Amino acid sequence: MTPPARRGRGRILVDVAPLRDSRDYRLLWGGQLVSFVGTQLTVVAVPVQVYAITHSSFAVGMLGIAQLGPLLICSLFGGSLADAFDRRKLLLATQVLMALTSAALALNAMGGAPQLWPLYVLPAIAAGLSGIDSPTRSAAVPSLVRPDQLPAALALQQILWQTALVVGPAIAGLVIAQVSLSAAYWGDVITFGVGWLAVFFMRAMKPKGGGTRAGVKSIAEGLRYLKGRQALQGTFVIDINAMVFGMPRALFPELASRVFGGGAGTVGLLYAAPGAGALLGAVSSGWVGRVRRQGFAVLVSVTAWGLAIVGFGLTSILWVALVMLALAGAADVVSAVFRNTILQASVPDRLRGRLSAVHIAVVTGGPRLGDAESGAVSALVGPEFAVVSGGLACLAGVGIIAKLMPALGRWTPADAVTDDEPDVVDTD
Repeated sequence: MTPPARRGRGRILVDVAPLRDSRDYRLLWGGQLVSFVGTQLTVVAVPVQVYAITHSSFAVGMLGIAQLGPLLICSLFGGSLADAFDRRKLLLATQVLMALTSAALALNAMGGAPQLWPLYVLPAIAAGLSGIDSPTRSAAVPSLVRPDQLPAALALQQILWQTALVVGPAIAGLVIAQVSLSAAYWGDVITFGVGWLAVFFMRAMKPKGGGTRAGVKSIAEGLRYLKGRQALQGTFVIDINAMVFGMPRALFPELASRVFGGGAGTVGLLYAAPGAGALLGAVSSGWVGRVRRQGFAVLVSVTAWGLAIVGFGLTSILWVALVMLALAGAADVVSAVFRNTILQASVPDRLRGRLSAVHIAVVTGGPRLGDAESGAVSALVGPEFAVVSGGLACLAGVGIIAKLMPALGRWTPADAVTDDEPDVVDTD
């Protein structure tokens, strides 16, 4: 029999041991996969319906702005709730409420003259609810798997998300084209039901220590935990650096036309390439559990992201550009696995919901700031320069972060906290 420590040696494909060994993680993962695929039906259907009503791309763009505020605000309070109550019950409640928003969208679409305002209000409510649901799920994962399986479990989470992002929109397009918009919304409702059942059959997930009263003081306690914890702060700062300076997605339509001489199909390929690379990177992540210098791996991954973005900005050959974007996506998913591992392992269970909420705020806000940065630079000096300069700025940022936050690069699993030991602050 192969010794446990050597079974993963030489592994390339993702390690599925967390799914095999943990019944509750298997339920959470499977239910979330179905539910997240269904969510993409609504994600696609809402802008399609808004454009059908208004014939305005500006009106479609305002959907993101309408959802950002509720998402960021509710994420902070959602983390507080996740550290106060049984996480299983909280997930059951959010699934029901989000399903109701999709059902209301379906009813609006079934009317003879669908109203525009529900297409802004209801997705904004759903975004706020997801700000409660997401940190709750993130905080639950470490308690469902063994500590040595956490990197593999987080890699499986990446596969889940990337698969849903590829499969969900494809299904949405077929349903909307062949059936109706309302059918897409009802499909989302049904998948929420599947996700609800999966969580229903899980065991209770009460925060260790009995929970902390939810509220502003609870949120402040979570934010105070970041003080002096350089490695933990670094996981947030380096992601903001990569997304603000090295995320050129807002330039894809202009680049598709001006640089690559294509149309909507080329735009679609540019948007799809990072996701395809991320999915491939997640599927081939079986090696991540063997990495000990996980903080250094974050620095390397973000460096690879920046280099790939620079390469993308320097080429006018479409297939080379797509390869560069795919490499960037693969690097990003590896960075995400290690950043999440450091986050979850550096935080005691009683605080995981609140710190996961900060992570979600960074992950959702960073790309939107990146859209603004790349768009502004492109307006001044052109899209190619905006992409290359952004990639170079990302690389410079990695160097600065490595210098000013050395604890990030030094982080290993030996630095993880346990729930029965005093918190240790890494101030240097």
